[in-house]
Amino acid sequence: MSALAANLLGFGRLLRRAGLPVGPAESFAALAALGEIEIGDRRQVYAALRATMVRRREHFEVFDQAFQLYWRDPEAARYAAAMEALDGLREPPEKTPPASRRLAEAMAPPRQPPPQRPPEERPPVEMALTVSDRERLQKMDFEAMSAEEITLAKQAIKRLVLPLDARPTRRFRPDPLGPVVDLRATARASLRQGGEILTLARRRRVSRPPPLVALCDISGSMGRYAQILLHFLHAVSNDRERVHSFLFGTRLTNVSRQLKARDPEVAFEMISHIVPDWSGGTRIGESLELFNRLWARRVLGQGAVVLLITDGLDREGARGLAEATDRLRRSCRRLIWLNPLLRYDGFQPKSQGIRAMLPHVDDFRPVHNLASLRDLVATLSGPSPARRIAA
Repeated sequence: MSALAANLLGFGRLLRRAGLPVGPAESFAALAALGEIEIGDRRQVYAALRATMVRRREHFEVFDQAFQLYWRDPEAARYAAAMEALDGLREPPEKTPPASRRLAEAMAPPRQPPPQRPPEERPPVEMALTVSDRERLQKMDFEAMSAEEITLAKQAIKRLVLPLDARPTRRFRPDPLGPVVDLRATARASLRQGGEILTLARRRRVSRPPPLVALCDISGSMGRYAQILLHFLHAVSNDRERVHSFLFGTRLTNVSRQLKARDPEVAFEMISHIVPDWSGGTRIGESLELFNRLWARRVLGQGAVVLLITDGLDREGARGLAEATDRLRRSCRRLIWLNPLLRYDGFQPKSQGIRAMLPHVDDFRPVHNLASLRDLVATLSGPSPARRIAA
């Protein structure tokens, strides 16, 4: 094996440890691409490797940092302390960037298990005041999670069940103990008895959960949370019927059909091909107005519940945002705004977009960790509160 192939194989292993779906097919494609370019041009090498080894926009940041560090010194994967030394030369930020943390964990050598002590030498441990890793994971912000913690969070999201309260529909079904007498069925049954009515046919109104519509912001400020919440929407879409999901940044994209795929990686791969504005700008007002015009009558019938997932930071200001939100609220039974900015204790609605949208929603909730998702599930599982009357 040549030195270039060996280094490329090590680079693929590094990306895989950092959480990127890089397998042998991507490594072979990258090796073939390097044979078609000028190997001495660093920009061409970077473009060839990113084109063949990265398929999703949200992985670009991790790839860029891994490329800059690994191809400067391919042996750096064995010395994680070098990365810490580089970080120590500058002032530490208030919060470590998630991509840097994931890359540092991927480059660190495997942790050796602690030596086992004989049973008689183990000191007694008081467990009364300790906090389990599961409880810590429930309260950890999605933006601060490492690659391993994100994987555990995705597994926990798959186990969430979202039973919305059933609503009566206009349809009926036969039921011998039903409260309503079915005169038409009774008359048909009497014809088989020579016109004699021996029993009364009964029926019961069919009840089913209302449709669930999710409008998720995928702009740059919401990119990290959108990645995790897409797993929540995928789990819900595969667990129940009549779930409609839309992504918006600078434009609106319907991804309901793609999220129906059983394999989440297949679903997100299809989404990456049809969503061109991931981690871009935000036009909330235009996106909501487009949804109201093209999709509201199709998906908001029978008492639909709408989840609006956005931080409310619109680059167009509040132009048309209040009117679009008000129309959306009047078209559905319940409008719930999920905003990750509510994770801050001192949050105040100071931006124009938040102030324009807030009076027109039924519920304003945080969505930044697993605990907030569980609270959302509990809220949707109970009966709907009485809607506020607009002044």
